[in-house]
Amino acid sequence: MGVVDAEELVPVVRAAAWEALAHGGVLRVLHAVEWPLPPGSEETGMDHVQRAERVIAPFADLVAKEFPQIRVVPDIVSGSPAPALVRRSNEVALVVVGHRGSGGFPRLPLGSVALQVATHSGCPVLVIRPGEEPDPGAERRRVVVGAEAGGAPTEVMDFAVEAAVRREADLGVIHVVAPPVLARAGTTGPVLTDHQALSDSAAQALERELAAYRERWPRLRLHVSEGRPASVLAEASRTAELLVAGTRGRSGLRRLMLGSVSGDVLHHAHCPVAVIPCATQDEERPGGP
Repeated sequence: MGVVDAEELVPVVRAAAWEALAHGGVLRVLHAVEWPLPPGSEETGMDHVQRAERVIAPFADLVAKEFPQIRVVPDIVSGSPAPALVRRSNEVALVVVGHRGSGGFPRLPLGSVALQVATHSGCPVLVIRPGEEPDPGAERRRVVVGAEAGGAPTEVMDFAVEAAVRREADLGVIHVVAPPVLARAGTTGPVLTDHQALSDSAAQALERELAAYRERWPRLRLHVSEGRPASVLAEASRTAELLVAGTRGRSGLRRLMLGSVSGDVLHHAHCPVAVIPCATQDEERPGGP
């Protein structure tokens, strides 16, 4: 995880420590020192390493006190935080970052650390809004994940199932169908498509796809809703402690907006969001670009 000198990141540190318990018990706390040092730093008599150690120390003390079974590894780098975290994402199981905001995620600036890391990371990224600390023991134990026709990518479902198991939470798999539409006009005029039949068929197919995951965690439930996928998932996040979203590939589109659904969810969710990078068919195919 990455930290700055801010008390508001304490909930983010706690969340990262809790996740570290499930990923080997090691928490790497990264602080990036941008060069040159800000004016006045020389007057303190501290170099960039000492300044970084000062920032990391209280977070390391907090983890040692509340999570004594976790080993904290300070990670001091020179440069901007987002590129540093992206580089580390290729070496770790999970990156945890905080996003400043209130009243649900406001639109993230394109230059924000959270958006840059979530877009380019080589591993899952957990984005948490400081001030709304997730509590794994709270009554609101529910993980939600979106699934398209044909099921959610394996990487996304594996992460969602494991997250629900660790939290002993219900897992809601949400499939969103478009509202009924009129088919092309025929001899008798516009015809309403058999919307319910299409929805039932999609649900049955998804139930078959989810059977293996339900064997791993029986508290999995499929919910079919009508509307706009990003809006439905954001609304579902109101009653969840974690929302899991996937993003495919490393194309220019992904770099820009994470994909229309996952990008909107990251902006507007009311709970922490885990963004899971998923390989495209080209990336999965041997010899692909």
